[in-house]
Amino acid sequence: MLKKAMSIMLTVALVSTIFVGCSSSNKATTGTQTKSTETKTTEASGSKKFKIVVMPKLVGIPYFNASEEGAKKAGQDLGVEVTYTGPTKADAAEQVKMIEDLISKGVDAIAVAPNDAAALKPVLKKAKDKGILVMDWDTPADKDLVALSVHQIDDKEYGQHLWDEMVKKMGTDSGEYAILTGGLSAANLNGWIEAGSSYAKTKYPNLKLVTDKVPTDEKQQVAYQKTLELIKAYPNLKGIVAVSTPAPLGAAQAVQEKGLQDKIAVVGSALPNDSKKYLSDGSLDTAVLWDPGKLGYLTVALAKMKLEDKEIKDGMDIPNVGKIKVESDGKTIIMGAPSDFTKDNVDQFNF
Repeated sequence: MLKKAMSIMLTVALVSTIFVGCSSSNKATTGTQTKSTETKTTEASGSKKFKIVVMPKLVGIPYFNASEEGAKKAGQDLGVEVTYTGPTKADAAEQVKMIEDLISKGVDAIAVAPNDAAALKPVLKKAKDKGILVMDWDTPADKDLVALSVHQIDDKEYGQHLWDEMVKKMGTDSGEYAILTGGLSAANLNGWIEAGSSYAKTKYPNLKLVTDKVPTDEKQQVAYQKTLELIKAYPNLKGIVAVSTPAPLGAAQAVQEKGLQDKIAVVGSALPNDSKKYLSDGSLDTAVLWDPGKLGYLTVALAKMKLEDKEIKDGMDIPNVGKIKVESDGKTIIMGAPSDFTKDNVDQFNF
């Protein structure tokens, strides 16, 4: 009987051991499967939600408001966190302070449109050294610091087109003209002006620039006042090229007030919606621009691609933007050709 009892106890113990072992094995397998599933889910959805900052030269003007809409739409479409922030006036010192703060917050990418490339160089170097992806958009920064430089158009082609358009609207390739700009340190505006004025010296030698380029501080009211001063100082003025989106509007406002639509041709970089009331009566002859919403979208899309180490190729089609051009340096991206907005076509656009 004793032997029989011991045999029964051993059998029970063996069965219990086998059951516990199987149970442990199942738990281990289940844990492995759960971890594997979590890994696959993370890989499918992306390893992290990137924090991308897009900084304009200033906030609160229609051009950069439109860019903000595009940047934020890209954030929603592409699953990244987009912060669109900038100073309330075109102030490089304020941009530096804001970038310092962003560095301390540990963002993944900063794309900036500098008011002064030289002034931002130290803080952008600091951001780069911290491992933050540094880009410029709309306006170039120091080329050695940026991983990507997102341009609206080819600067040379754009500058030459502005001068061609002014001469076309003047109806003559001789006479006095003036240049209005936003800020004197804005690299993109300077690039267009240099390209256009150099081109004019050979293509239109009978054009006479009455004075140095006139800064307007990115404000329509300042451009309006400066244009009134130009009209008074140079009664034979025939044309105005105005770059920075508020400048053509201010120039057109002055021409409209003085009733000089048939005497002074005004062309420049302005949004179609803002230009309508001036295009309609000829105080602004042509607004030449691109879609700033697409530029904002493209900036975020390229930042995400760069953060993911994806190749950015010449001619590739970016959703909601179109085909882009990649320059030979591999970092300069050109969105595309500009558009001319006139009284005949302006109602076809809504930005």
